[in-house]
Amino acid sequence: MDFFESQESLSSIEWILRSIVSFVFLLLVVKMMGQRSISQLRLLDFIVAMTLGNIIAHPLSDENLGLMGSMITTITLILLYVSATWLSLRWPLFKRYLDPPPLKLIENGQIQFHNLTIARISIDFLFSELRKEKVEDVQKVSLAVWEPGGTISVFVTPQYQPLTPADMKLQTQPFTLTRPIIFEGKVDMPLLKELGKDLFWLEKKIAPTYANIRDVILATVDDNENVRSTRILKKRPPYNH
Repeated sequence: MDFFESQESLSSIEWILRSIVSFVFLLLVVKMMGQRSISQLRLLDFIVAMTLGNIIAHPLSDENLGLMGSMITTITLILLYVSATWLSLRWPLFKRYLDPPPLKLIENGQIQFHNLTIARISIDFLFSELRKEKVEDVQKVSLAVWEPGGTISVFVTPQYQPLTPADMKLQTQPFTLTRPIIFEGKVDMPLLKELGKDLFWLEKKIAPTYANIRDVILATVDDNENVRSTRILKKRPPYNH
């Protein structure tokens, strides 16, 4: 365990061990922070992510720095992060500081230039985000807001929105979610259990096409318990004259 402490030099094995321990430790730490910190970086998340990156990176490149001190500092920061997140749920003023309300960038086709300045984004960036939403004319935008997570939500005026089956009073089929249940001959057992089925049921579903589950490259199942398998055609050998 000498690789935990500061050393004048570390062997190759000690460097590898230090990297493995740091990697596993970061996996546990990020799990403690929760899914929100992974999916979007807000003010508090950004500060913690930047700090953790520096704390863990230095011991991985400098043998004179011990790993234990970095791990203790990291745990302390995570506790502060969790405490600040909990405090933001209890104290609205603190939550407003960490997660400010959305800024209106466009309202009824009019660009709110003063809010662009507050958000520190350029007019070119705004139009770039509109193009991503397939909006070619700012006059068609009923509302566009700058979210605390750094994204722009765009709402088009109803008269410019595409027609839906509901608008035309057309009947549609219920939504069904399709998920892979077999991949390269391996069955997703948790999904099979969620459906309340067993391997015998799955074998019967693929029987018309495959004799054995191990021969299935990909099979999917929807909410109506319809199983569809994908056949992968093998390449023919080159034709020899």
